[in-house]
Order: sequence, then structure tokens, then C-alpha cells
Amino acid sequence: MPHTIVTNTCEGVADCVEACPVACIHPGPGKNSKGTDWYWIDFATCIDCGICLQVCPVEDAIVPEERPDLQKTP
Repeated sequence: MPHTIVTNTCEGVADCVEACPVACIHPGPGKNSKGTDWYWIDFATCIDCGICLQVCPVEDAIVPEERPDLQKTP
């Protein structure tokens, strides 16, 4: 099951983007409710490796399940 970036928790650090082996993490348009850049995971491409969870410094910005209700997608 793919992981999910919680849009309104993400702070746009983007360590996950560099670490992702399948390039499934993309920048979202505009800013989130915190006023920061944000990213989203393409559920169709994610291989559920968990590397994004390991490298993200923002607590609870990524959850280990597919939760489209928590992640905006363009």
C-alpha cells in the first residue's frame, strides 16, 4: 500500500524527493495551509519502500498508508 504525504503537515523540505527510488513524489502547486511548499505521492507509482518516512524530518508529514483524504493531488 502506498504512503501518503499529509498536505497540511508537509513543510516542503523535500528530502523525500531526492531519496525516492521511483520518483513518485512531486511538488504541489502553491502553498498549503501552513504557508509552505508541499509535495504529494503518486499512489500508482509508489512501491511502498518507506524511504520517504525514514528521511522526512517533519513529524507526521508522511503516513504509511494510502490516505487520499489527507493528501491533495493536482
